[in-house]
Amino acid sequence: MSELLAACGLRCDECEAYLATQTNDRARAERVAAEWGKTFGDGTPFPIEATVCDGCLTASARKGGYCGQCGVRACAVQRKVASCAHCDDYGCETLEGFLKVAGDKLRARLDELRQSLRP
Repeated sequence: MSELLAACGLRCDECEAYLATQTNDRARAERVAAEWGKTFGDGTPFPIEATVCDGCLTASARKGGYCGQCGVRACAVQRKVASCAHCDDYGCETLEGFLKVAGDKLRARLDELRQSLRP
């Protein structure tokens, strides 16, 4: 499987929800739902439907977890960019707010991609 990058720098192809969806592995999806419930909720497993995902920027309506309502993703779709690194407004308030929560790994990935786009 090739690298599939979300607008924010997350690797969809490394996401357990994405992998469970693509391999049609219900047991894996149930594990993801349970883990997300512990990590992002009150300990109650997320609904299994919340783990169904075909990737952040795909045309499919199936977006797992937070991805379907993510402002970074919505902005990238509206601007028709492959990722935030491709955007003329790279480093905008929307992205910076997300990266404060998401961490330095995503920032580094986007910075590296942006650097590789320069002539």
